[in-house]
Amino acid sequence: MIADRSDPTGRGAPGGVRPHIPVLLSQVLAALGPKAGEAYIDGTFGAGGYSAAILEAADCRLIGLDRDPSAIVGALPLLQKFSGRLKIVEARFSEMAEVWRRHDAGNPDGIVLDVGVSSMQLDQADRGFSFQADGPLDMRMGADGQSAADILNTATEAEIADILFDYGEERRSRAIARAIVAARPITRTLQLAALVEKVIGRKPGDPKHPATRTFQALRIAVNTELEELERALKSSELLLKPGGRLVVVTFHSLEDRIVKDFLRERSERAAKGSRHLPAEKMVSPSFQIVNQRPISPSEDEIAANPRARSARLRAAIRTGAPPY
Repeated sequence: MIADRSDPTGRGAPGGVRPHIPVLLSQVLAALGPKAGEAYIDGTFGAGGYSAAILEAADCRLIGLDRDPSAIVGALPLLQKFSGRLKIVEARFSEMAEVWRRHDAGNPDGIVLDVGVSSMQLDQADRGFSFQADGPLDMRMGADGQSAADILNTATEAEIADILFDYGEERRSRAIARAIVAARPITRTLQLAALVEKVIGRKPGDPKHPATRTFQALRIAVNTELEELERALKSSELLLKPGGRLVVVTFHSLEDRIVKDFLRERSERAAKGSRHLPAEKMVSPSFQIVNQRPISPSEDEIAANPRARSARLRAAIRTGAPPY
């Protein structure tokens, strides 16, 4: 699913920064608790919604990261508004430790990650993320690496099936992979969407497009999103000062499971000990979980922004223990 960091109309605002309030904004601010004099990382800057809200909430400073060059270009109005308190860096959020050490001293007081593709990416047909508009089958969040078309046209049938099953939890992965290989080359979004719909079929009145899982899987594979998330969580453990807050918003079960397992390992399991470690090597918990169950958007927020439906927020506080 999608982190909606932009205007749901798709029209945007002058200067490239879109005015729509991000998903679970009040809950993110409550968990992060911005304070004057503190420093923060927004690892998924997007249209700058979280960053702007944090900087408006307190006289603090913030470094925003995004791997998408268009997000960096669109950040100019916020850089002018928060001059001296905001820095924007084109980088993956898994690189936050290196970026932070180049641009700031000490350790951050909070890190926020809004995982997934942004609406401004989804709404641009030429980016290739959407099955609702025709465009080149690209799906790259950054400017490097293989596109979705590259993968579909060079990978084996088994490799494609594994991608669809592992990253999209698509039960018909083998049948779809077989059809893709038979129809190659696949170069356009609507071409792929029609092919998947032909394989799976579509029930009358079903609002979910049959290609939803296939597109999700390819996007995750193209951008190595799950591996990036795992590295970003480990970086947050290295960076945050004692008492620092980690807030992560996810949009599908694969992402949420990674965050849940990471925090559980660093808190509950570490506190109870591990049967895989000898007693003298037991470690103290490096995080204290704030909410044992993920926070979901209200019905009002979902009604105003259907793309928020799958959002889940998990938060934790860094302890003074060494990294796990």
